[in-house]
Amino acid sequence: MAIVRPFAAVRPRPELAGKICELPYDVMSAAEARRMAEGNPLSFLRVSRPEIEFPEGTNPYGAGIYTRGAANFRRLIQQGDLVRDAMPAFYLYRQVMGGHGQVGLVAVASCEEYLKGNVRKHEHTRPDKEDDRVRHIEALEAQTGPAFLVYRANAEVGAVVEVVLAGAPEIDFVAEDGVRHSAWVIRDVAMTAKIESCFARVPMLYIADGHHRTAAAARVSQARAGAGQSGFFLAVLFPDDQVQILPYHRVLRDLNGLTRNEFLSALAQSGELVSGGEGQPGQSGELGVFLGGQWHTLRLNRDRREAGGPADRLDVARLQREVLAPLLGIDDPRTSQRIAFVGGIRGPKELERLVSGGDYACAFAMRSTTISELLEVAESGGIMPPKSTWFEPKLRDGMFSHLLA
Repeated sequence: MAIVRPFAAVRPRPELAGKICELPYDVMSAAEARRMAEGNPLSFLRVSRPEIEFPEGTNPYGAGIYTRGAANFRRLIQQGDLVRDAMPAFYLYRQVMGGHGQVGLVAVASCEEYLKGNVRKHEHTRPDKEDDRVRHIEALEAQTGPAFLVYRANAEVGAVVEVVLAGAPEIDFVAEDGVRHSAWVIRDVAMTAKIESCFARVPMLYIADGHHRTAAAARVSQARAGAGQSGFFLAVLFPDDQVQILPYHRVLRDLNGLTRNEFLSALAQSGELVSGGEGQPGQSGELGVFLGGQWHTLRLNRDRREAGGPADRLDVARLQREVLAPLLGIDDPRTSQRIAFVGGIRGPKELERLVSGGDYACAFAMRSTTISELLEVAESGGIMPPKSTWFEPKLRDGMFSHLLA
């Protein structure tokens, strides 16, 4: 079952939310974070990426970095810019990006359930990135960025959400990227009990984004034997029929010694290759290939799709197995310097720009992984290839924080 609990969140004063709340710490470089926070002492990047207050080149994992982040977090609380709610509550968090909207329940979820496998993951985590978030949590005595969880849509939960959304939000702002962020507080004791009982009948939760945050929270919980509030981690839970996954494309620096024609001939052995297209694949097994100023469409051999488990059948896995490794010699995309990834709203035009600029030899435009494919992989205990999903819009750090004491 899914164990979720209300909690007393630390939240921005409504009129300051637009200045405080920022994109997640791990979707930008230090240089980008420094530019985003410039001239804004309230920016939450000073908490989540405190290295931006140090000279360029400073080790971002030095002890002083985490101490500065903790000091900045305390300063925002002491100044009254961030305020802790007096009583535990659930919250709703709505995001609207263009024509897409999604509403998630903000709660704390069980670290024990994560460790038992009832909160399913689909990615490997890196120890160094886990260590970073562990040190951040321990320095701040708080979790300051939520994991993005998904559950299979539930009519009972949906009915409660509709009742709450009928009221006015307590926080409502439009960020610089045009995404609207709104938050409601659910304080009614009967309603919070109803939400807990509804989720108690939800068999499983799935991590969509935030694997390192979740793993780090679980490690802190184990080290503290669940003392205080450490047995739970901060999360926003979305029904699976609302989330939006965008493609994660690939760009290659070279053709592994092949000429353009040799590479195209080799690709044709992997499936049906035709000239034309716009770099927007529409069905499973279909890829866009940009090479020499022109798009091609590659439809991978259908008889190879059914091999292996759900993770093996993903387009990103097939591209790696049937093209990148045998033709281009890229055996490990996690470590190879010859491949880069382009995700999110930057689509075919960005791929064209990168290849036409000369830094890359070709690009592969991917179809979005679907949420049903993700859930199938997670339920099977499989692991997705790196850079398989890009969830948009991103949850804002600083909207909700969870104190461990």
